[in-house]
Amino acid sequence: MRLVATGGTISNRAGGRLTADELVTSIPNLTRYATPEFEQFANTSSSAITLEQWVNLARRINELFRTDADLTGVVVTSGTDTLEELAYFLNLTVRDPRPVAVVGSMRNPSTLGYEGAANLLEGFRVAADPASRGRGVLVVLNDEINAAREVTKTDALRLQTFQTRGYGILGVVDSDRVVYYRRVERRHTADSEFDVSAITELPRVDVLLTYQGASGDLIQSAVDAGARGIVIATAGAGAMSGTQGEGVRYAGSKGVPVVITTRTGSGRIARSGRGNSVAGQDLAPIKARILLMLALTKTQETEELRRIFSEY
Repeated sequence: MRLVATGGTISNRAGGRLTADELVTSIPNLTRYATPEFEQFANTSSSAITLEQWVNLARRINELFRTDADLTGVVVTSGTDTLEELAYFLNLTVRDPRPVAVVGSMRNPSTLGYEGAANLLEGFRVAADPASRGRGVLVVLNDEINAAREVTKTDALRLQTFQTRGYGILGVVDSDRVVYYRRVERRHTADSEFDVSAITELPRVDVLLTYQGASGDLIQSAVDAGARGIVIATAGAGAMSGTQGEGVRYAGSKGVPVVITTRTGSGRIARSGRGNSVAGQDLAPIKARILLMLALTKTQETEELRRIFSEY
């Protein structure tokens, strides 16, 4: 079992960050469940991780699986602010059925009630469990297992912040065993068509919000600044406001696709056949951005983008 540490609050103690070695040492009774290996990929806040590092991390995990047939799974540490984004990117780019568990903590190691060691232990237990195979990238915190595609950070401070609205958790990590209740049906990991070994750079995709009287010139400005795709977090089930419609038409005239999502936190955008727009289905806006970035490395055809969003 391999820990790949990237930093985040889970490592951010007063006076200096914990290393991957120190994180493994802090986990009680770990050898009961796994034989740990570890490496330090990065050691910084999650908001400082770059898109280039995302690609390199996915390549590294793919390399670990490709070169070590005996490797049961991988545990990745991340800061919680962007954990759901990193997890979803790995969900689309790690092309192996073996489990990847992404963990973090809401409290730092210098804080009373630090839960990092417990989350790490549970991450190792999940990655070591045969039932985790083929379920995609898993987010493991606070005794719960959520799917990378669906999970959202819902609170800035509380330990139970990571939740899957509408669908619920995949499973739990209890004292006796790991228990699963359901699977994610959308394509991921071993079934993904996205190959990071062929990606040199992720295209720019911007996210804009619908609000009363929203101006379409922000969409135009993003396109003019070099965005190759736009995601709009619309009101309700796809409603835009102000002159955003004009902005979408401008993007279409420049060949820039626009993915329609909802700002509500749950619910599905139905298939759209209008111009250059693509229905974001039930993806959160920040996850629709990730899928669109990867999709644009393969195609700019609207119908192909619609297919990708319907399958992932």
